[in-house]
Amino acid sequence: MLDTQHTEQWVKPYGDTLGDGRVQLSFTLPVALDDRAKEGAKRLAAQMGLTEPAVVHCEDMGQGFSFYVVYGQCQHQVDLNSYAVVKPDYEVLDKEAINALIDEKMKRRMVVVGACIETDAHTVGIDAIMNMKGYNGHKGLESYHSLRAINMGAQVTCEELVTRAIEEHADVILVSQIVTQKNIHLDNLTKLADLLEAEGLRDQVILIVGGPRISHELAKELGYDAGFGTKSYAEDVASFAIHEWGKRHLS
Repeated sequence: MLDTQHTEQWVKPYGDTLGDGRVQLSFTLPVALDDRAKEGAKRLAAQMGLTEPAVVHCEDMGQGFSFYVVYGQCQHQVDLNSYAVVKPDYEVLDKEAINALIDEKMKRRMVVVGACIETDAHTVGIDAIMNMKGYNGHKGLESYHSLRAINMGAQVTCEELVTRAIEEHADVILVSQIVTQKNIHLDNLTKLADLLEAEGLRDQVILIVGGPRISHELAKELGYDAGFGTKSYAEDVASFAIHEWGKRHLS
């Protein structure tokens, strides 16, 4: 239940002047580009609730498809204080503090096995978290001396990932899902969680997923311990992992 005593914080999109509601969106239509299709794109934007919609860019994509960028004014606003965002409860530490905490609590290296599972061939996410060079100035898990990070790469079946995790005595399984068309990421993630459960391994590993359409709330619903979306780095994942390991083994 929402707290009726909260202080309201209403916001709406900003484009040219504060509070004008100006937004830009893009979409594809399954028709060739012509004047009728352009007008259709404009009318669709109006039915979405945008006022003064205008097609500011369009192009033919071939084979009976066309792409549109539409600019318009959104009339809606949202109260940021009317809801709570579900996220994991832990302190994000820097690399040195994480290494020290693992040494102190585990007295050995933490083993993390990661992969892009099933048909997903996009390694940018798993590489950003695991590879030595990391991403955007944030070093990956391979650079942590108290971690053994095993990156299996792309298109790894759930069965292969579970087998490798067993062989390596993994403390953490880290999954990246970039491809989300037709919600295939939900099928893939459910398959992995179900397989671990069937093998009696679910409670033995910390199961983490990351990707552009992943939230902590979704991850929990799918049976995972944590979910990380965009703007997440190795220290976020590692901090959660040692926090969760401590809760399970030292509490």
